Amino acid sequence: MAELRGVGIGLGVAQGPVARMAEPLPAPADTPSALSPDEETTRVGEAVSAVARELEERGAQAGGAARDVLEAQAMMAEDPSLESEIGTRIAAGKTAEFAVFDAFASFRDTLTAMGGYLGERAADLDDVAQRVIARLRGVPAPGVPDPGHPFILVAKDLAPADTALLDLEKVLALVTTEGGPTSHTAILAREKSIVAVVGAVEAKGLADGETVIVDAAKGVVTTQPTADELAGAQNRAEARASAASAPITPGALSDGTAIPLLANLGKPGAAADAVALGAEGVGLFRTEFLFLSSNQAPTVEQQREAYTELLAAFPGKKVVVRVLDAGADKPLAFLNDAHEENPALGLRGIRALRASEDILREQLTALADADAATDADLWVMAPMIATVEETEYFTALARDYGVKTAGVMVEVPAAALLADRVLVDADFASIGTNDLTQYTMAADRLLGSVASFQDPWHPAVLRLIKEVGDAGRAHGKPVGICGEAAADPLLAVVLVGLGATSLSMAPTALADVRATLLQHSLDDAKAIAEAALAANDAASARSAANAASQHTKETQP
Repeated sequence: MAELRGVGIGLGVAQGPVARMAEPLPAPADTPSALSPDEETTRVGEAVSAVARELEERGAQAGGAARDVLEAQAMMAEDPSLESEIGTRIAAGKTAEFAVFDAFASFRDTLTAMGGYLGERAADLDDVAQRVIARLRGVPAPGVPDPGHPFILVAKDLAPADTALLDLEKVLALVTTEGGPTSHTAILAREKSIVAVVGAVEAKGLADGETVIVDAAKGVVTTQPTADELAGAQNRAEARASAASAPITPGALSDGTAIPLLANLGKPGAAADAVALGAEGVGLFRTEFLFLSSNQAPTVEQQREAYTELLAAFPGKKVVVRVLDAGADKPLAFLNDAHEENPALGLRGIRALRASEDILREQLTALADADAATDADLWVMAPMIATVEETEYFTALARDYGVKTAGVMVEVPAAALLADRVLVDADFASIGTNDLTQYTMAADRLLGSVASFQDPWHPAVLRLIKEVGDAGRAHGKPVGICGEAAADPLLAVVLVGLGATSLSMAPTALADVRATLLQHSLDDAKAIAEAALAANDAASARSAANAASQHTKETQP
């Protein structure tokens, strides 16, 4: 028996035979083509068109966010600039396969160097190139295997086109050798409630067919398990399934301390599913969906209609809406189309809204109208607040438009360090752990080369969260968490110990977090948080918190 360690996503456990993702196709040789340039160009055109249509069909089947991603990949495949680059290489006597490989590689390197959102698209380009080359060769594209029985999928990482249509009847668990807690695969696992361990480097040695146990709660993949270990894992899986089907109760600690569990949503249509999974309200509603699909800002009427639909789904419940967070990885031509060398540190969030204040005023108008037309408890917050002055600006403007509860996102370390002053004026704070981690660790959260730094367990990040929690307690103001960190059940306990009064996450994570909170009192949560804070790095903080959690359970009466 051996234990391969990574980062577990959720509390699930699964067992079964390994099926490995196929290795990428080998790079085509740079040899002269035996065909004419016209013949090679025709081959490329047919292959690219076939791949683009396949991606669109997969997107239509998957729906939701996956459809958007796959449609974007289809557009990449047929990008005129890429077509031109491929044509140049073919005209120079290259084969269609090599021309595609070389042109896509050139674009990939350019995107990687740009970083941020565009850097993340580099992996999508690789996936498209592989599919086009496979089509040219007449072989299946590398993808999710189908051994004909349920299996544990082991891969370096997963491409959007593969994750979109995973057959969850067959894929028992995911194990990746790369990626971290905020990787595409990790986010997918949370959304789909898939048992997963990511970043398990040693898993590259796993062989097809060997039986393993994937324990997300421990972040461990066990090889060559004994019969007793297999039975124990099966018992845990059954107990977890039984707990998930139990009646849903409000989020709370074992001593009765209420910790509302809220949902992160991106579209009003997702509200019904969130309610069914036990969401007590909304902790983060991203309004970008209204803006990103258009070349111009939506009208007040269009916004009012969407916000009213959302609020109507949560009568009497808290709904926290974030005003437009554009810039960085979400550029909008009508808001800020100026080139920036480092857009993550540029005109984004509240800065971009102040530069185009009419968009902010229209959004506040629509939100206030929707609030007046429904019975939900609307809270509105501004993104990327860095100063006390920005806080005063936003809260004053929001109140002028009739917003009763106006707060701020804490994603910039400056806001966390000044939380005691920010919360003098703001009615509440909501911590976005993804960006807070990014800016604290100086590590782009979309850049794979620094993914290991993008871990909210790092004590530096936890210290900043504690600053905000302490300020909230001192001022009697609520402090929520709405980043991916809240979906990690053990980290959720730590966050409560640091002062969080509510947690918001992907709806599918609610059951695990609710069950874990019920195992600890507020004093327990504070002790577990202190153990994590005393560590020197993210991995040590996670281990220390786990040990402290086990200790509190063992000493309970």
